[in-house]
Amino acid sequence: WVWLQIFSSYCCNFSCCNGADGEDDQDQINADDPNRHIELATGRVQLINTIQKWDAKLLEAKKAGKIVILNFSSSWSSPCRRIARPYCKLADKYPSITFLTVDVDALAEMSSTWEVKATPTFFFLKEGKQLDKLVGADKLELKTKIANIDSLPS
Repeated sequence: WVWLQIFSSYCCNFSCCNGADGEDDQDQINADDPNRHIELATGRVQLINTIQKWDAKLLEAKKAGKIVILNFSSSWSSPCRRIARPYCKLADKYPSITFLTVDVDALAEMSSTWEVKATPTFFFLKEGKQLDKLVGADKLELKTKIANIDSLPS
């Protein structure tokens, strides 16, 4: 995971990660402070740190016919720290979607299975099948993909 830590620390320093849409500029700056505690999963976002919890949440979403957004993330990654709060706000905005965050350190094997090469990586799933994918902390692209996924027929 060392290469992933190094890559993720530097991979995403573009305007999309730094409050380019004018929202939460101060939060974006503070997220880069390694001493500031950032919750990767709060509110409606559920932290997945065991395979059993992943299996249960996926089954629950399948039974309910819900779309799942699966965010592979880590607390040490600056891009993950920057996107955490906007991701949680999107979860509040879209209650019909299940928002999950996988701790890549706790579930390294799951990260490998999903071929996660950088954090954050978002997978958009329906009935356990991948509909879309986003690599990086592009807040505007994440919002767009979620809005598009939400508009799909049930």
